[in-house]
Order: sequence, then C-alpha cells, then structure tokens
Amino acid sequence: MPQDVSEPVLRAEGLTKRYDRHTALTDCDLTIPRGRVIGLVGPNGAGKSTLLQLACGLIAPTSGTLRVLGAPPAADAAHLARVGFVAQDTPVYGSFTVAEHLRMGARLNPTWDGSLADRRIAQVGLDPAQKAGGLSGGQRAQLALTMAAAKRPELLIFDEPAAALDPLARNGFLRNLMEFVSELEASAILSSHLLGDVELVCDHLIVLCASRVQIAGDVADLLADHHRLVAPRGALDQRPPGLDVIGIEHTDRYSRAVVRAPRLRPETAWTVEPVRLEELVLAYMSRAAGMPAGRTVTAAGEVVR
Repeated sequence: MPQDVSEPVLRAEGLTKRYDRHTALTDCDLTIPRGRVIGLVGPNGAGKSTLLQLACGLIAPTSGTLRVLGAPPAADAAHLARVGFVAQDTPVYGSFTVAEHLRMGARLNPTWDGSLADRRIAQVGLDPAQKAGGLSGGQRAQLALTMAAAKRPELLIFDEPAAALDPLARNGFLRNLMEFVSELEASAILSSHLLGDVELVCDHLIVLCASRVQIAGDVADLLADHHRLVAPRGALDQRPPGLDVIGIEHTDRYSRAVVRAPRLRPETAWTVEPVRLEELVLAYMSRAAGMPAGRTVTAAGEVVR
C-alpha cells in the first residue's frame, strides 16, 4: 500500500487511559511526522508501555483519539501488517527453532519478505536449526527484530527491547535497527531507559512523565530552543518574559538553569551555553516529579525513578 507521507505516523488528541483508579495516560496530544526514529523516554510507570500498546491496538483508550498511519490502531488485517512490534524482553517461542519462527512469520504475514529474513538471520550468525530457548539474549533480540522487520512494516515499535542486553549485544541490536529503518524507509518508535541509546539513534523525542507528555519534537529543534544558563547566585531571580525555566540548581556562588527560549540573547549577568540532550530530558523529568534537576540518572546513563 503506498504511503501517504502527509499523514503523521501517529496523532493523539486528548488520549487518556485509566485502569480502575490508576491513570496511565492523561490528555496526551502528539503529532509525529513520518520518517522519524522516535525516542520515548520516561521513568518507570510513566505510561510508555501503555502508549505503545495503544498504538499497536493491544488495548483501547478510555477517552480521546489515536490514529496510527492514518487509521485507528489495528483497524484491520492490512493495517496490522503495516506495524511491526517488539515487546519488552523480545519474546520468542523457546521450543521453536529459528527456521520455524521464519516459517510462522511467512504464514501469518501476507507482506512477509523471506529473502530479507533469511539474509538478516545469516548476517547476525543465527543457526536456523537452533531452538530459540537456547539463544543468548542478544540473539533472541535479533530474531525478534528480524520477525518484526520482515513484515516490511511502515512503522516499527520497540518497547525497551535492549534494556537487558550487554553493551556489545545492545550496540548490535541498535545498529541493525537503524539498518532496517533505512532499508524499509520506515518510521520507528523506541522506548528506552537508556538515554545514550536514544541519543545515538533517535532524531525525534517524546518525554513522558507522570502520565503526561512533557515535551516532544525533533531533537535538533529541541536542542536549538533550550539552553543552559550559568550565573552568579541570585542573578536569575529577575528573568525576561518568555523565559521558561525547566530546571535550576544552586551552589553557594552560582546558579545553573536549563531554560526554553527560542530567541535567547546573552545578558551581562549570565553565560549562555548549549544544553545536552540528557540534561534536557532530566530537567523535564525532574520538574514533572517535583525534584531538583540532575538527580535521576545512574552512572550508566539509565533513567530511574
């Protein structure tokens, strides 16, 4: 089916999902253009998996609307074929061999590309006769990725697929993910706790925290619109209008703030510096959680509660 490049890959308006008394998503508004690799980041319980399950049609919203590739999620069999999904822990069938997984994919998916699947399985060194239960975590991730991509979808969705992998396996998974995106000319959504992974492969960012979208946009635009201000303590108390302070930290002598101001001009009282993507994400997450910025990341760059 030809792609309508004018239609966003995902559009949500007032999207809300409640489970009994718990609200997982609240009034989410999103418009994501096609051709992006989208990083979805946020702490545990922020609603990331809920958003992805809604996008795949696995669950239904409580209120609001969601369209994926121009149609309601999982609208019909043809629409299902346009979306490839890799869930958490990259699930595969332990008693099935690699070859049996590929045969199952061919039977279930009318757009299955057998030559692509065979080529990728050989490229990553998987033995077709090996049962999936005997594969390493990295090998299972590669098999799940191949199963999703061989459908030749327009959108690939990954729910923290590489979080449990060692650095070498994770690097191989991300490299192959980007190769599939390029070969298929697809869009991709990658949910991850690992900000380094998001920074490496994503060109669009969604920060989800406390069940709400805190910020979303192309990474280049977000970095251009945000800055780090460094000034003597107290100098930032009087700020010009239109300056949105996302997070601020103080020492005895200095203050450092992450701010959003597209046309910020330097003042004599402060220094304007570029902001890093990790710093921007943590500032928004910390503000949503009511915490001082910069205290929600491990030494490995993993976002935590």
